[in-house]
Amino acid sequence: MRRRILIVEDEEKLARVIELQLTSAGFDVDKCPSAEQALRLADRADMLLTDLRLSGMDGLKLLAAFRQQHPQVPVVVMTAFGTVEVAVEAMKAGASDFLLKPFSLDHLMAVVNKCLEVRALRDENRKLRQELGRQYDFSNIVGRSSAMREIFAAVERVAPTRATVLLAGESGVGKDLIARAIHFHSPRREKPLVKINCSSIPENLMESELFGYEKGAFTGAVAAKPGKFEQADAGTVFLDEIGDVPPSVQVKLLRVLQEREFERLGSNTTRHIDVRVIAATNQDLRAALEQGTFREDLYYRLNVVPIDIPPLRERKEDIPYLVDHFLRKLAPELGSRAASTTEAALAKLMQYHWPGNVRQLENVIERSLVMCAGEQLDAADIRLDTGPRTQNHAGGNFLPEGMTLDQYEQEIIREALRRAGGNKSQAARLLGLSRNALRYRLGQMGVEAPERE
Repeated sequence: MRRRILIVEDEEKLARVIELQLTSAGFDVDKCPSAEQALRLADRADMLLTDLRLSGMDGLKLLAAFRQQHPQVPVVVMTAFGTVEVAVEAMKAGASDFLLKPFSLDHLMAVVNKCLEVRALRDENRKLRQELGRQYDFSNIVGRSSAMREIFAAVERVAPTRATVLLAGESGVGKDLIARAIHFHSPRREKPLVKINCSSIPENLMESELFGYEKGAFTGAVAAKPGKFEQADAGTVFLDEIGDVPPSVQVKLLRVLQEREFERLGSNTTRHIDVRVIAATNQDLRAALEQGTFREDLYYRLNVVPIDIPPLRERKEDIPYLVDHFLRKLAPELGSRAASTTEAALAKLMQYHWPGNVRQLENVIERSLVMCAGEQLDAADIRLDTGPRTQNHAGGNFLPEGMTLDQYEQEIIREALRRAGGNKSQAARLLGLSRNALRYRLGQMGVEAPERE
């Protein structure tokens, strides 16, 4: 599509030269000698090129009026007075660039092309954000059960505020999706959403990852680096698996929530930020409070608006809608002809207990579509994880002979550490514990396992 540039210049000869140059470069051009006429043509313009000294309304007033009506349209000002002050004043008022008369036609084209490229990037960025917003619209989050309707209502109420939200639920229930929906329905939707998976960051790196560091703060810190909170300034921080934040970092996190300030690692300079915090956990943080692995004051700062997302096995009425959603989403991507399920297939899906929740259901549908050769998924196409077979120990000892429950638990923990090669984070995941909960149990055992991340 050809771009249209509006030229506002009362010197007819110069206006004509600029017009010829722009039309030869493939642009459509409107030109007029006054600001008043320019405002009547403003709706057609993809860019405004205006002299600062005009009869009647001057160029600075035109700039202000034009920017108010069309904030996305770049404005380039032209001046013959050669004062930096005038150019600075125009830039402060919202001009994208300026041209100092006399200027070459090559310089004119360089400035015009640069400003239009910047606008194109901003337009593309805005469209992507709008698409993301539509993706996380409530109509695109599948759930018809009463439990999910209550969650949607809570999200609608809390999204426009800056209140801290704590999402709780098992892995795979959709905490990430709900967090993104909150952000994209908030006044911060145009600002960054920065996600941090606290369970995936080694304990010795978490402080620098969250709060940044200065050059020389530690070996290898060859340059200063902002942390995740700085990257999210004016936007939202999503702290996933908040239960895995070590106690040493919990103190700084509490300060950010209370005071909205922190220092980078290796710095005494206090930095102030404006962020909204959404946290999520699949652990029982109340149990962590009792164990002393999670600060009580931090818990209450995070738990301003708690939203508990139920597991899929407790809202099975959502399964048919989720299956339909995943079929429509995945079948075209996989080149599958299957557009529905047989009654037997749906019954099989409804009867399953879904330990991995919605994420597992999506994986099962994807695998089934790959295996299905027809236009409907049948029960035979659907393979479900049945888990390890367990022996019936009724009437017999289910613990190894001569071993207490505490001893058996310690053996399990040691075996998990062995399988994880000493990596506490991996061992905690094998055991279904948070890293702090594992650290607590190791402390009770009197075991100091070396940290291998």
